[in-house]
Amino acid sequence: MNVETREKLYEGKAKIVYATDQPGVIIQYFKDDATAFNALKRGTIVGKGVVNNRMSAALFERLARAGVPTHYLGTLSDREMLCRRLQIIKIEAIVRNIVAGSLAKRTGLEEGTPIKAPVVELYYKSDPLGDPMLNDDHVRMLKLATPAELAWIKRMALKINGVLRPHLKKRGLLLVDFKLEFGRSGKKLYLGDEISPDTCRLWDVTTREKLDKDRFRRDLGGIEEAYQEVYRRLVGEQRA
Repeated sequence: MNVETREKLYEGKAKIVYATDQPGVIIQYFKDDATAFNALKRGTIVGKGVVNNRMSAALFERLARAGVPTHYLGTLSDREMLCRRLQIIKIEAIVRNIVAGSLAKRTGLEEGTPIKAPVVELYYKSDPLGDPMLNDDHVRMLKLATPAELAWIKRMALKINGVLRPHLKKRGLLLVDFKLEFGRSGKKLYLGDEISPDTCRLWDVTTREKLDKDRFRRDLGGIEEAYQEVYRRLVGEQRA
């Protein structure tokens, strides 16, 4: 699709969204800027935008083949993705397969503890409030989604996990947990945002080395190398 970039619609912590001359179509531009702890920590991960754009495209294509509706329409350049314009639902769905991060702090379970059945958590997408956790009653109270939409989000989150987990494991990556965002276009719901080392915890299957944004959060060093390694395994090799 030939599109013309128009005005900037939104600039977030990791991406810039532009309008196009095509109705209902936007461009996501992926930046190298990195933030953590609700933007209290800021920095730059060189090449991150390229990795996140290309990895997201590869995984959106894989999910589409599995019947998951996504906003992805095509890749325009190393940093630009063509997407369906969505009305984003202000709920972040976190799928957890292994205990890590805030789940370890909240439960007292040791980081790295396997979770027998994946856990889906809901968070209110609100920077001023620090993205607090929600339950179904809160979603209803805040009118963030209908009961049918929320049920679909939870069901789709588990379906996406069921597709991505084995796909990544074949490439030597453990999908520890990951964040998903969804949105509306007309009467249909779609997966939006991105799937990348910014939004996923990814560990090496054998060594359990962290290959994601935790290296930035926890000052572990080797951030660019970790992102490039994920890129090499997922995009540099032929996709299944």
